[in-house]
This record gives sequence, structure tokens and C-alpha cells, in this order.
Amino acid sequence: MSTQTSRRLINTTTALSMAGIIALTIYWWQLGLFQNQQVLHSYIQQRQIAGPFLFILIQIIQVVIPIIPGGISTVVGVLLFGPLQGFIYNYVGIALGSFAAFFLARRYGQDFILHVVPKKAYDRYIGKTKNQKAFNWFFALAIFMPVAPDDILVMLAGLTNMSWKKFSMIIIFLKPFTIAAYSYALLYGGQWLVHLLK
Repeated sequence: MSTQTSRRLINTTTALSMAGIIALTIYWWQLGLFQNQQVLHSYIQQRQIAGPFLFILIQIIQVVIPIIPGGISTVVGVLLFGPLQGFIYNYVGIALGSFAAFFLARRYGQDFILHVVPKKAYDRYIGKTKNQKAFNWFFALAIFMPVAPDDILVMLAGLTNMSWKKFSMIIIFLKPFTIAAYSYALLYGGQWLVHLLK
């Protein structure tokens, strides 16, 4: 499969995923999840068994093949499972997905990355990998900050000489801050907006 074909498939899947997320948000609104804490709690309790495994799998896939914006899927996790469990499931899924993306990029190189990442994004950041020490610091800061293009940088890190140990330490110890920022800022920001519009 050519990179153009794979990018078209990913773009189509992304559009369908976003349409699904919008439909799901409307459905949750109609159920009253955003307006009633009791309804939200009951909804969460119904999804304590199979839900976490499916959600973690989705998070792993969306890191390797970015078809859903990470910030949106992170907030969905908090909405479905609550703040603490949602954070844990997000962390596990995103960390495992990051390890998988790093491994695949290291194993298959640039060709793999260009199948799942737009060339424009690849070209924008590949220059930062020329100086390994500078890239290590840039990568750590990007993983810590919630607005950085984490998934692309994880793959680019796989093209560098960054050790598995250094990569793992950055993901394990710095990624939780990004996940927490996305989860609570978007979730409680959304609730604030709902109250504002009432």
C-alpha cells in the first residue's frame, strides 16, 4: 500500500471517528450526563467490566494510528469511568501505545511513519532529531506539555539513538501530567461552559 493510499484511509477514518464522537456527545447530552451528576455516576457504574479493556485498546490504537485527537479520547475516558479510573485507563493505554509506536518506528523507520503521519508534519519536526541531546530535552518537554504533537514525536524518537530506558522514563514519569491536564481542563471547562449557557 502506498503512503498516499494509507493517508487517505486514515483521513477517512478520522472523519468518521469525529462524526461518531459528535453523535456520541449529542447522545450523552440527551441522556443528561452533562447536566446531572447522578445520571453520570450511574452511566459510569454500568461500564466497569468490559469497558476499560476496550477503551485501553482504543487508546493504544489511536497513539499508533492517530485517527482520534488524543485530547478528545482522554476526556471521553474520564466521562466514562470517572476522574481516577479514567486517568488510570488513559495512562495505561497511551503509555502502551507510545511504546508500540516507538518500537514500530525503530523497527520499520521512516516508511512506517509516513504511512500514518502527514509528510508536512514529519518535515516540520524531523530537523529537531539532528542533535540527539537537544532532541532529548525537547522530547521530554513536549511529552510534559499538553499542547505538543506527542504521537508524531514519539515516532520520531524511534528514529534517533534515544535508548529504550530514556524513552520509557520520559513516558512513565512525564506523560501523566499531560493526561491530567487534558482530562480536567477539557472536562471541567466543558462543564463550566454548560453552566454558562444555562
